[in-house]
Amino acid sequence: MRLTFALQFALMEKPYSQFRAMLAITKGSLKAVFRSPSAVIFSFVFPLIFILVFGFIGGGNRLSVRVAVDPQSDTTNAVYQQLKYIPGFNIIRKNEKEIEQDLEKGRLSAIINFTKLSPTNDSGINHPSYGINLKTSEAVNQQNLAVIRSILEGVIKRIDEKMFPGTQTVATIDNEIKTIPGRTYRTIDFILPGQLGFSLLTAGVFGVAFIFFNLRQTLVLKRFFATPIRRTYIVLGEGISRVLFGLITAVVILVIGHLAFKFTLIHGWLTMAELIVLSLVGLIVFMGFGFVVSGLAKNEAVIPPFANLITLPQFLLGGTFFTTEAFPPWLRSFADILPLKHLNDAMRNVAFEGAHLSDCLKQLGILGIWGVAVYIVAIKVFRWE
Repeated sequence: MRLTFALQFALMEKPYSQFRAMLAITKGSLKAVFRSPSAVIFSFVFPLIFILVFGFIGGGNRLSVRVAVDPQSDTTNAVYQQLKYIPGFNIIRKNEKEIEQDLEKGRLSAIINFTKLSPTNDSGINHPSYGINLKTSEAVNQQNLAVIRSILEGVIKRIDEKMFPGTQTVATIDNEIKTIPGRTYRTIDFILPGQLGFSLLTAGVFGVAFIFFNLRQTLVLKRFFATPIRRTYIVLGEGISRVLFGLITAVVILVIGHLAFKFTLIHGWLTMAELIVLSLVGLIVFMGFGFVVSGLAKNEAVIPPFANLITLPQFLLGGTFFTTEAFPPWLRSFADILPLKHLNDAMRNVAFEGAHLSDCLKQLGILGIWGVAVYIVAIKVFRWE
């Protein structure tokens, strides 16, 4: 009996541990998240459904037929002038080094070279006005290459019928196509980073907004105040639980994408680790938006409209399903300031192109600016009661 009282007295004298209290909050909150159907559906189920759909129907197909013209080409010819106006035939204008890199990675289907030929040879027979050479890579879907050749042949035929009804032709296509090594760029390599970003965005915004609002409404925060734990540790405990849930989501999505659909992890486990770091950065930034929504919301019904106002523009314009290169300039300029767009770009650069975090300083810098700005606002509007 005396030993029991002595132990109880010793325990009472033991100093209160803020860290242990924070871990207890983290553990309890994490269990609550996994028991929440909406959190599991939005973070796991929806992104995996999109990945499964695009993984099965996308295969190795390109997102569009994109070509570039060799910078050394003569672009004054009639064939090139007509190609510019063909719908779906996207001519990309970049410098020579970037064109070669895009071709190697499968972002371009071919590089077209127009060479002006002499009008006659020694025998006096007319030559074609231009020779057309195609350069492609092993990463390119051969169906796209066939489409490009078919389009070129159709344009040449129409010009010949109009300008050269006799034997001469405006151009001929070289049957020998130069092929360079390359990595296959599958649809899943574009879609999966976008879906992972979407999952992190919804978890950060909706998850934080609802959890802190409900903690206030159910007076759980008020009960916390009756304990010795400091407010900072309350926020850290809840925040860490959301971060852990988000990182678990990221690992599951990446592993399923890689094993089931051959999502490219160019440097293996190193790439996986760098993607997890990017997920952590993105999630922390997005949680700031959740704190803002939680502070501004007067009742629970207001949270979804506020949260959708933040998430929907990023979901639609942040490069989740399709590249922003197809946007008009004014819309592309708006998309380029969205944090989700830069998170998606960084993830794609790391996963497929072999970039490292040190190569993504621009994207990380913009995410950092968003993080500082949004947490300044969150501190101003956040309410405990």
